[in-house]
Amino acid sequence: MLTDEEAALFASGNPLGFILFARNVSDPTQLSRLVRDLRRAVGRADAPVLVDQEGGRVQRLRPPAWRAAPPAARFAELHAARPAAAREAARLNARLIAAECMALGIDVVCAPCADVPSPGAHDVIGDRAHGRDAATVAELAGAAAEGLMDLGVMPVIKHMPGHGRAGADSHRELPVVDASAEDLRAVDAVPFRALADRIPWGMTAHVLYRALDAQRPGTISPACISFIRDEIGFDGLLLSDDLGMNALGGTPIERARAALAAGCDVALHCDGAIETSRVLLSGLPALGGEARRRLDASRRRVGPRVPVDAQVWRGRLDALLAGIPAP
Repeated sequence: MLTDEEAALFASGNPLGFILFARNVSDPTQLSRLVRDLRRAVGRADAPVLVDQEGGRVQRLRPPAWRAAPPAARFAELHAARPAAAREAARLNARLIAAECMALGIDVVCAPCADVPSPGAHDVIGDRAHGRDAATVAELAGAAAEGLMDLGVMPVIKHMPGHGRAGADSHRELPVVDASAEDLRAVDAVPFRALADRIPWGMTAHVLYRALDAQRPGTISPACISFIRDEIGFDGLLLSDDLGMNALGGTPIERARAALAAGCDVALHCDGAIETSRVLLSGLPALGGEARRRLDASRRRVGPRVPVDAQVWRGRLDALLAGIPAP
């Protein structure tokens, strides 16, 4: 539950929104109440509430209260034999995730991953990827995003401009990528470029791309953010990855200010420590300017498109994954 101290801090600090982790989750009743209390604290019914719910090993809502969604790699496996079935399955799976989230009041899902894994890279992406080639990743990540938006849930494409070459886990240390800018354009950026106009929110990568900026990781690099905006063509709302990860140096406020100065629209800090939140909320500006424009534009692009029919969707998804042909 939300403590009185947290409620008072959020009321005075007025964060744009909130992100939930497993530590915040007990059961559907508790979580629905928490989401309501968070929005009540800031006095905004439209305050975004985010969750990482990709499926596989990255999902905060887990059995027995929620479905165990398959990892993205499962759809890539199906795609190798039946591309159309894989696209349908990825979209249906995302609809089911969206239905669970919307029932709780959660309206933003930090997915899909559009990273293209390279041989020998760290497994931090691994089966979270929608394939091993850029075209398949773009196709299936796009289908997943559409499935979320079908029910009015905002997808967040990640991790721009690509985490697939990283040789380390950015939760623990700073990955360094030595690929040329040409290679980044030809492979890593391809899915993001293909989906730039279709997915309204995106997330950066805490990765040092030497060809783009030899000194600063992507999240805090103006050159890298320019690559995302100009070369990938993404004009949506750009979130930093979690600024509490060990890939970045400096204090939380220094990291957040660097991310915003580089061109991120939103600084995302996820450790849940109230004193850290207090420092960040008192030391960072409110959303405005181009960031506000992007937020407002994104909201006009996402709304419920289809009625929820979870039982039918799940039956069809199970049949597709089992290899049963359509009737």
